[in-house]
Amino acid sequence: MAKETSLTPMIRQYQQIKANHPDDILFFRIGDFYETFGEDAREASQILGITLTRKHVGKGQTLPLAGIPYHALDAYLRKLIQAGRRVAICDQVEDARQARGVVRREVTRVVTPGTIIEAGLLDDKAGNYLAAVARHHGNWGLAYADLSTGELTATELAGDDARAVLLSEISRVAPAEILASEEDWELLGPGLAALLGGGSAPVRTRVDRGMVRHESARAALLEQLGVATLQGFGAEDSPAAIGAAGALVTYLRETQRRGLSHIGRLRLYSVRDTMMIDAVTQRSLELTRNLVDGGRSATLLEVLDHTRTPMGGRLLRAWLLQPLQEVDAIQARQQAIEALLSQAPARRQLDEGLRGVRDLERILGRIACAAGNARDLAALAASLREAPSIKAALMSLGAGRLGRLGDEMQTLAALADRLQSALASDPPVSVREGGMIRDGHDARLDELRAITRDGKGWIARMRAEEVERTGIASLKIGYNRVFGYYIEISKANLDKVPADYIRRQTLTGGERFVTPALKEKEELILGAQEKINELENELFESLRGEVLAQTAMIQQLAAQLAEADALASLAEAALRGGWVCPEVDGSDLLEIEGGRHPVVEALLADRPFVANDTLLDGRDSRIWIITGPNMAGKSTFIRQVALLTLMAHVGSFIPARRARVGLVDRIFTRVGATDYLARGQSTFLVEMTETANILNNATEKSLVILDEIGRGTSTYDGISIAWAVIEYLSGHARRRAKTLFATHYHELADLEGRLKGVCNRSVAVRESSREITFLYQIVPGSADRSYGIYAAQLAGMPAEALERAREILFQLECQRRSPAEADGTPPASRPRIGEIHDIDLMQLDLFGSILPPVLEDLASLDIDRLTPLEAMQKLAELVRAAREMKG
Repeated sequence: MAKETSLTPMIRQYQQIKANHPDDILFFRIGDFYETFGEDAREASQILGITLTRKHVGKGQTLPLAGIPYHALDAYLRKLIQAGRRVAICDQVEDARQARGVVRREVTRVVTPGTIIEAGLLDDKAGNYLAAVARHHGNWGLAYADLSTGELTATELAGDDARAVLLSEISRVAPAEILASEEDWELLGPGLAALLGGGSAPVRTRVDRGMVRHESARAALLEQLGVATLQGFGAEDSPAAIGAAGALVTYLRETQRRGLSHIGRLRLYSVRDTMMIDAVTQRSLELTRNLVDGGRSATLLEVLDHTRTPMGGRLLRAWLLQPLQEVDAIQARQQAIEALLSQAPARRQLDEGLRGVRDLERILGRIACAAGNARDLAALAASLREAPSIKAALMSLGAGRLGRLGDEMQTLAALADRLQSALASDPPVSVREGGMIRDGHDARLDELRAITRDGKGWIARMRAEEVERTGIASLKIGYNRVFGYYIEISKANLDKVPADYIRRQTLTGGERFVTPALKEKEELILGAQEKINELENELFESLRGEVLAQTAMIQQLAAQLAEADALASLAEAALRGGWVCPEVDGSDLLEIEGGRHPVVEALLADRPFVANDTLLDGRDSRIWIITGPNMAGKSTFIRQVALLTLMAHVGSFIPARRARVGLVDRIFTRVGATDYLARGQSTFLVEMTETANILNNATEKSLVILDEIGRGTSTYDGISIAWAVIEYLSGHARRRAKTLFATHYHELADLEGRLKGVCNRSVAVRESSREITFLYQIVPGSADRSYGIYAAQLAGMPAEALERAREILFQLECQRRSPAEADGTPPASRPRIGEIHDIDLMQLDLFGSILPPVLEDLASLDIDRLTPLEAMQKLAELVRAAREMKG
């Protein structure tokens, strides 16, 4: 680039600002466009798909240039944020008409993945979290904030498993961006990459170590929260949590460069107060995202979510990922659901009121960040108008949780009246265009508006007078920003122009003039319009200040409305599904009668779901080994039990006839077979890693769901591993978790009777001739075959391939080592399908010899040395032994 002295003043201004944001894409406001230059322009052009040109910036100098219209900023921001980039927004901070030289510009905000507040860039029913981690004397601190709502939450983790729990919590929060020092990233990074690798991984931002140090972080928190001590938040004894939360506040101040008055409270929590659900369990049970495309459809959240407000939707999602561990709290939610179900009029009134409530949390967030407009204030007023009706509905529901919510609710009626009386009925999006304030609200504004309205009438009257005076019927009076008001005369009528007309501009088809009277009126009209805009902005800022003065009360009301909405949603789900209230207590019992899978049942709209019973305890029925064919429902059943257990801890009703659920501290899952090739991890490595996590962390209060452990390796290795896992969960004093183990290894059925608490269950199958019917019913006992070839037939495998599979199966089960070890018999001589079908095929015994005894004896015979009598005797023995094996 050329020397700075050869560049235009505006480009020198750009370079000075860009030097302070080397890692950000700088959007530089020039008139009605945001421009990018240099490498920023090249990158923006590629990511956004916009034209890359060049701009002259000095003597013989050009720079790459790419720009976007200022009003389209949100759409382009979305693409850059999704690409993981930070964007520095540089605005004109003075009126170009009043500027002397280059218009003054400043970076007003840095937008990062974790600091989005624009409504169009956010998921209404999910938080957008910025997280931070910090260490202090061996403890880990985690904090997360949602700038769009003002939420600030932190926890401190201690003990040998602190890092593992931290990773689990990060997966639950699913932040868009994580802050950590270089030192902490080295400790945390590999585990985080393994946990969240792929497209869902958050942006990782490195911060200075000093930002997370206890002293500086605590000072930042005290200033932000406006307190002298953190004792009132219960945080003074949690230095690692303070380090993380303080780093968040500092980072938000640095990037937002504006008030954060809506962040006024720190919530400290303990992971021991809720059920821990790690990333594997979230994914396996498809709680909030399905396994097909990562979307919300066919998830438990979709089934439960009937919320009417974004706030309620976000709270319900949080409940789902943090099930309760306290019986009283669970029962309080159950009682609220029961009250809603039993009082239909109140439920309908609540529903109708909630439908009119907008996103109070994010409206307040935008207003606090100086990004809100008059429409936000109008939406706030309309929402507050619904509060009295909602309060009445809640209070009519009795003395339970909903009744207390109604009793405590402050409706803020005075603020609603104030906003409604001040704002226009349909205010504009921009706060600089006028039209925000209602006529009659302010006498000064009304007077100025009268001047502009009279001015327009005066212009019309002047035109009529000038037409009459000059005799020019085509005379026009117009306006533009350069010349202001003007009189336009066509070329054909220039000879009629009066002497007092002053020429200002020559056009192809005529000329433009002004008169002293026209310029005098112009100054009055334009002066009034400018004053109107200034006064409206002043009145808007006054209203904004009144709203911010009641930030805490609005946030409290939003939280109350969200809780009522989430409870009403659970009631609606229970009503639609015909669900029952489970009994939740501190026992070791997990007893479900007629349980149904909530998601699968919702998808089976055209046929009934087959219900099943479950009985697990801490003694005689602690581990179920479930065998049966593929596609017969084993995996659905074990997931169903996990989901119903989780729902009971949320406080939800569940799809069952009756249930009793003892408190569970964690739900572990190992289901499915997923290759993580991008991480260099095979199916089997992932399977063993997840299984190891279960064996190392499960307790006697845990629920463990295992599906096909060991299938990622050879048969004998897989059976051995599966056997050892069951023995460990059965015999280890601290790991005796309630377990459902679905498997194709029928040999594991031998564990019933050998290990205390192990029981066999199977999926019932009805056979007739060559037809097989899956009954989807879990029954006592074990299955003796897998029916894999039949499942392949159901899946549509070609008939020729199915026939060959049956032949190979017959050969293998007759103890031939491999299909390639055939004796050269031509295909026409192979046993046909019908001949194979009726044979009682053998299943290998895990702890027996490789060949059954009959075949071992037969293989050991030296027929050349046998006499006819010895041969007949041996044949009789073999027939007798074979008949005994057949039973």
